[in-house]
Amino acid sequence: MSGDRTKTVVISGGTDGMGRATALARLARGDTVIAIGSGEAKGRALVEEAARLGADDRFHFLRADLSVVGEVRRVGREITDRHPVVDALVLCANRHSPKRRETVDGLEFTFALYYLSRYLLGDLLRPAMDAAPAPVIVNVAGVGNTAGSVHWDDLQLRGKYSGIQAQLQAGRANDLLGVAFAERAAGKARYVLYHPGFTRSGDLSPLNPLVRGLIKLLALFKARPVEASIRPIVEWVDEPPSAPLTAIDRGRPVDRSLSTLDTNDAERLAALTEDLLRTLRRP
Repeated sequence: MSGDRTKTVVISGGTDGMGRATALARLARGDTVIAIGSGEAKGRALVEEAARLGADDRFHFLRADLSVVGEVRRVGREITDRHPVVDALVLCANRHSPKRRETVDGLEFTFALYYLSRYLLGDLLRPAMDAAPAPVIVNVAGVGNTAGSVHWDDLQLRGKYSGIQAQLQAGRANDLLGVAFAERAAGKARYVLYHPGFTRSGDLSPLNPLVRGLIKLLALFKARPVEASIRPIVEWVDEPPSAPLTAIDRGRPVDRSLSTLDTNDAERLAALTEDLLRTLRRP
């Protein structure tokens, strides 16, 4: 059984919310965990927590701004240089941006962080994951939700922008990312698209105080505890699904016939993404 050995687990957005909770849960099981995050203070706090668990020798924090393509490539190299075998990649990095902003690469921030970094990490870590006995990628996004769409003629949302629109586009792009990975047989890993539902986690600091307060109030009554939301992730690391692609929305399998999981759209977005990355590649 794949659960009989300790694993090497990489988590993007690993210092906050569900990413942090997953990191601690896997450390408690004896795994080596590499958490990627942008905040030095949160990373340092997680290092200290790992030490309290007696796992400081098995925990590594990599500070990086994953909205920057060069930074994603850097951490990809650092991880594979140090860990030739990676058993699981858990993709959690995301941050709401109420106003449109561009990264140093000239990309819309949410698209770059929430979608493109996930595409790149899955690609960069593929050789290390192919070396594992039963690798898995868990993409924590919004599968099953049909709101929003990929704006094929304006992926960077230069014409019209709202924070919700950007989040929904990136969420639908992640749906197609999972489909493309499986359809292309892009690696040995099994791919899981996972929508945990409203969870008491995440960084609300970019939101205005009124919205932040409302979400916190709603969370008291409606949100799931983070421990409940990460339970399937923790289990998939030990026992990946057998299918190339699994889509789960709040505990229920997602109908693969949904328009948001269209194979033609998945191939179209993958091709556009590859073209975009070629334009950004440095000599």
